[in-house]
Parts: sequence; structure tokens; C-alpha cells
Amino acid sequence: MASASSSSAISSISHHFRSQEPIIFPSKAYSSVSTALNGRRAFGSIKAAQKTSLGNPRRRTQNVDGDIFVDNTCIDCDTCRWMVPEVFTRVDNMSAVIKQPTCKEERLNALQALLSCPTGSIRTETPPTDIGDAQETFPLALDNDTLPGVFHCGFHSKKSYGATPYLILHREGNILVDSPRYTEKLAKKIEMMGGVRYMFLTHRDDVADHKKWADRFKCTRILHSEDVEPSTIDVELKLEGSGPWSLYEDIVLIHTPGHTKGSVCLFHKPLKALFTGDHLTMYESGMSIIELYNHCSVPLQLESVEKLINLDFNWIIPGHGRRVHFKDGEEKAKSLEALVQKHREKELDSKTENQTKTCHVTQSRFST
Repeated sequence: MASASSSSAISSISHHFRSQEPIIFPSKAYSSVSTALNGRRAFGSIKAAQKTSLGNPRRRTQNVDGDIFVDNTCIDCDTCRWMVPEVFTRVDNMSAVIKQPTCKEERLNALQALLSCPTGSIRTETPPTDIGDAQETFPLALDNDTLPGVFHCGFHSKKSYGATPYLILHREGNILVDSPRYTEKLAKKIEMMGGVRYMFLTHRDDVADHKKWADRFKCTRILHSEDVEPSTIDVELKLEGSGPWSLYEDIVLIHTPGHTKGSVCLFHKPLKALFTGDHLTMYESGMSIIELYNHCSVPLQLESVEKLINLDFNWIIPGHGRRVHFKDGEEKAKSLEALVQKHREKELDSKTENQTKTCHVTQSRFST
């Protein structure tokens, strides 16, 4: 059970939200501006990195020669590619090193990606003596100018298929958005930043090491009741109904069912930032609702996207894929409307094709 203070902090609000080429951050814009199985991988991934032969059978042949490489356990989660696109790219449905780092900054960024890889698939031919420098950079500020107080935690978890975990600093108590892999060194860094009051879990897929983090910080975990499973049955605060719910005066949780029944987005009003989990993202191919991995209903998810069109946000900060900064509400609205229209036309084409096939089968039966 959540405490009375935790429960009262989340109250329903009934007002309607009113609104007022998007910039995609794949990357080094991410790592320099802010400067999806190896379960035993240590915090620094040092053991995973200690390989000494260019003839390593797990090294993908698509990598360029050099120290850093991606092995054949890659799950194509895209993390390294949006963090450091000048080093990593996609080849034959997996990531690969397209260019070895040529300066200290690129090397640091590549090691940050190594630490963030959920499957330990990024390795080095020789032990990385500078891995400690990369460890110390997390949590990484996203953008001190436009997103002050928002950090990328790194250390993505294979349990969450490589989802990105975030830390939001707040005067009333910090919020951890989805779960990183648990590492004590990261926990100590977060503790130095004020700890965690709430762990907001966007949906059932990205909970990872939620219990370890909750035990470490004695924080209140939040998850919609529709997405509660045996592994999350002890979550302290289970959202009921369709919301919205106020976490703080300037932080609102919005029910966006579709990807799962209990998918919820976090809206940071002052920053005009929407943390979307798996509801909405941007990939190399464009805006996406991650339809391939839909667990509930694509039509329902599209309705949920439509509900966001008039919400006053300019940032999409997703669990998977790249964050997006729209120049204004009009650009945001047009992008979301185009996404919905594309999927509805696809659905209509599919229905038409099925009806045509049915008609041909019927005519064939009558002709015989």
C-alpha cells in the first residue's frame, strides 16, 4: 500500500489541455550537448569488454578494424546508434562500428554507449583503462538549456529490451522514469543528486530492476493497474481509471492506452516535455508507435495519439528511439496528425485487400 502522503500527491484533474521539420536528436547532439545477454555484466562492463583477438568469433565482420566492436549478440535496440551515430550504424539488422573514435571525446561517447548497451554487445579488443571516466558521466544531462534537470541514466536493461531510463530532478522529490539496470555506483551518483521519491513506470515492459531501485531509495513506484503483473504486484501506487493524475502541480500523468492497456505518459509542463515510454517515438525511419510490438490495440493507440495533439508540449522523450524537439505546437500537431493518418490509411488498405481476397474466393466457388 502507498502511504497517505504518496496517495494524496496523485489526485485526478478534470481540466482539458489546450495547445499553444521536428529536430531529431540521435546522437552526439545527445552525448556532446549533454556531454534492444549477459546478465552478469558488471557496472563497468569491463569483463564484457576484455577480448584480446581481432579473430574473436563473436565479433561481427561488419565492424571496421580497430579496438571497439559490436558482437553477434546485438538485439538491434538502436541505443548505440542514437547515442553515437558517428561511430555506430545499422548493418544487416544489427549495429556495427562504422568508424573508430579519432579523439578523446568520441572515445568517451563510445564507452558511454558500451555502458548503456543492454546486452553487453559492445566490446573492446583490449581492457578499456578509461572506462571509469565514462562511468562517472552518468546520469548524463540531456540539454542544460532546454531540458534543465533531465538526465539520461544510461545502463539500459535487457529486461526492458533496452529502454532508456531517465532521472527528473524536482524540488519536491526526484522522479526516476522507468528502470535502469541496477548498479550501486549509479545509485550513489543518483543519491548525491537527491535520491528518488517516485519511480514512474510507463508500462509493463520497461520495469527491469524496479524492485532493487525501490529497495535502495525507499521510493514509491507508480504503474497503471491494467499493466500490473506478478513481478510488479507489490508496486506501491497503482493508477486506476483513465486519469489524468497530478503527481506534482507541474507534473501530470496521462493515460495513453494502446501499446498496452496501462500505458501512461508523463507530462512535464514547464519544460513542455512528454515522456512517452513505448507509446510514441522517433526511429531512423520516422515517427513510430512501435506497431510491431503492440500488446493491446493499434486503433486504440492511435486514438491515444490523437488525444495528445492539443497538449502543449514540444519535446518527445521516448523509452525507445530518438528524442524529438518540435519548433512549435503547429509542427507537433502536423507530425502527429500525419502519423495517425498514415496508420489509418494502412489499416484501410489492409481491409480492402482482405475484402478483395474474400470476393475472389466467393466468385471462384460459384464458378465451380
